[in-house]
Amino acid sequence: MSRSVRQYIGIIMAIVIYYLIHEGAHLLVALHYGVFKQINFMGLGVQVDVYHTQMTDFQMGIFCLAGAIATFVFSWLLIVLCKPICATKSKVFRTIAWYTSLVMLLLDPLYLSVLCGFFGGGDMNGIVLLWQEWVVRALFAGIGLIHAFVIFRYLLPKYTKSFAE
Repeated sequence: MSRSVRQYIGIIMAIVIYYLIHEGAHLLVALHYGVFKQINFMGLGVQVDVYHTQMTDFQMGIFCLAGAIATFVFSWLLIVLCKPICATKSKVFRTIAWYTSLVMLLLDPLYLSVLCGFFGGGDMNGIVLLWQEWVVRALFAGIGLIHAFVIFRYLLPKYTKSFAE
């Protein structure tokens, strides 16, 4: 299989895995609170819809924060498992793991620190029910910087070496 085909597969699978983890966490919280309404498919996006009038501000904040927490935990699981992942023989699997790591480590911190102001808020609309927006943005900016450091100092060298072999 060519490198470019592996990259396309890796990118597509990373997006699918991101949605499963991020929106799956929203779904689990909505089901736990008994407020699940429906799943909306919007272009390339997916959204878990809830009966928000049946939720307290705290529940809405937890619902909106759940996706970011899930992607954070999953991304750090991928970091912990980096060595065994890089040792696998399947280049397709390693490519999927590499792109999934990038998406999981960068997307939510980037969105919740910068991009939410340009795209209607999304999860930020609920998270601000727990903390002030500037605190959330600063927190996720810090997380994003730490994640970028981990990518360049730890993950990139490991994956680069594994693909060179």
